[in-house]
Amino acid sequence: MIADVQVFTLEQVPNYKVVKVIGLVRGNSVRSRHVGKDILAGLRNLVGGEVMEYTKLMAESREQAIDRMCEEAKMLGANAVIGARFSTSMVASMAAELLAFGTAVVLEELPSEPS
Repeated sequence: MIADVQVFTLEQVPNYKVVKVIGLVRGNSVRSRHVGKDILAGLRNLVGGEVMEYTKLMAESREQAIDRMCEEAKMLGANAVIGARFSTSMVASMAAELLAFGTAVVLEELPSEPS
């Protein structure tokens, strides 16, 4: 995540108010599979269990997509992205896209109530 930009799946963040809505921001990553890892994954399919090669690939893609979304939000002057979501799709027989998207906003912390 890019410093100064927080990402929330919530539409409203407790103890904060949205002071400015900037708009849609997104970041994507397209990754292709490695033939050697495909062979290992195929063997793992025979015996069952988690396919670690693909788990790692998707985790890296997700982080890169989030970073790119945050970069765009920061460039536009946002300090947060709300309503963050992910989408995946196949773009070729050996490649997949992971898209992160949300609404760039400026959040301001609400004053705390005296005890």
